[in-house]
Amino acid sequence: MIGKIKSFGINGVDGYLVDVEADLSTGQTKQFLVGLPDASVKESSQRVQSAIRNSNFDYPVGTLVINLAPADTRKEGPLYDLPSALGILVATGVIIQPEMLDDFAFVGELGLDGTLRRVNGVLPILITAAQTGIKKVLIPQENSLEAAYIDGVEVYTAKNLTSIVSWFNGTNPNGIKQVTKKKFQDAQKDNPYTHDLRFVKGQFVAKRALEIAAAGGHNILLIGPPGSGKTMLAKCFPSIMPDMTFAESLATTKIHSIAGTLDHKKGIIATRPFRTPHHTASVAALAGGGKNSKPGEISLAHNGVLFLDEMPEYTRSALEILRQPLEDNKIIIARAAATVEYPASFTLIASMNPCPCGNHGSRTTRCNCKPSAVQKYLSKLSGPLLDRIDLHIEVDSVTYDDLSSKTTSEDSSDVKSRIDVAKGVQLERFTDSTEVFCNAKMSDQMTKKYCNLDLDCEKILRNAFDKLGLSARAYTRILRVARTIADLEGFEEINPDHIMEAISYRTLDRRQQ
Repeated sequence: MIGKIKSFGINGVDGYLVDVEADLSTGQTKQFLVGLPDASVKESSQRVQSAIRNSNFDYPVGTLVINLAPADTRKEGPLYDLPSALGILVATGVIIQPEMLDDFAFVGELGLDGTLRRVNGVLPILITAAQTGIKKVLIPQENSLEAAYIDGVEVYTAKNLTSIVSWFNGTNPNGIKQVTKKKFQDAQKDNPYTHDLRFVKGQFVAKRALEIAAAGGHNILLIGPPGSGKTMLAKCFPSIMPDMTFAESLATTKIHSIAGTLDHKKGIIATRPFRTPHHTASVAALAGGGKNSKPGEISLAHNGVLFLDEMPEYTRSALEILRQPLEDNKIIIARAAATVEYPASFTLIASMNPCPCGNHGSRTTRCNCKPSAVQKYLSKLSGPLLDRIDLHIEVDSVTYDDLSSKTTSEDSSDVKSRIDVAKGVQLERFTDSTEVFCNAKMSDQMTKKYCNLDLDCEKILRNAFDKLGLSARAYTRILRVARTIADLEGFEEINPDHIMEAISYRTLDRRQQ
């Protein structure tokens, strides 16, 4: 008898259906696992054998063949432990009503004692199950919160192999339990931000720039001496970003689920991720990759913030990896075994010192660096990369009067209310687009349509273009920033003040003159 069990695999951020077939025949006791399994899947044979025996079931004697179809796609991870064990138990007749398994798909890792352990990638698997018409999916109990927010499929959990077999044999009605659905709004309430702009003293220009960046989805570079508050400003940024939509939350959670970084006690990412990799991070750590082509920090920041503290300290090769995702909102990892595409739409916040000593241009501390040293330090960032950063903001040291002031700064909730209004304007503007939701992501055609300039604006921008030697990309990004400023101010058309403010945020372009 052949036992056939439905399961799933992971390819990039999507799941795909896998049929696990177990065939038992008489002859010498051997076991074959076929269907392009990797090393982790091959190791499952010993886990499955121990799990079946320690669950008080007889392991079959004879030639056992387990096939993972489709056979031309490489299978990875411990997802197939449970379906393999169930396929064997169907083939040996332990499960007396195998037809009851037809409506189910199964994923899960087995311990040697038969317990089910959590696995990565459950969320994309459940989404794929709903799309492909699978009615029911059984997963480990530890993955239950991750499954609570998915509609279109019934999700069941179990503690161990014994309880699953007894439920399908009708001897234990409580062997498996259905997951209770939860509301996304409840998850958002449980994730308050710990940093708020009201605790940032001074730095009014920087806070204004953060507001513009959050409203339009623009990338920002903070330039200032050590201790000026660059890191604190960056950590406050998620608190003023628009709330995540359910679609954004699912897209982000899928990536973290696959990478194994999802907090299983929460089950879903309901607030904007904030990723801050160390400057020693490798190209693979940022972009993703490795043997199994896992997502890296760039993709883990999807729909959130990627903060690069002291940006010039990162290797040149690591920084240049950013160019594709900043332009295309995705990153493609090409390896010999497979090519995987991960979404990577994030807001880049970077910080840097203005010179090696950190005090160039400071109003409070003298710089001891030679001009050539300053230029060499700035040249660590390539022109094409800087062009993709819309706002270059100078952040000077905070004075004692600023720190000791009793004046309360504007809190993040007030700033966010203005940003939400501007974001609503953009969503209405791009209502016909399925890929563009903010000004920073506008195509060239959209930029031309929505960034009309009168003669005064044209004159100002022409002078800046000639004087600063702006690139075509910088020109376009100034227009998009001006569009966001106009949205924040409630203007339908861009006026000269908006253009001048947008130009003022190109600090590094001015310094290079």
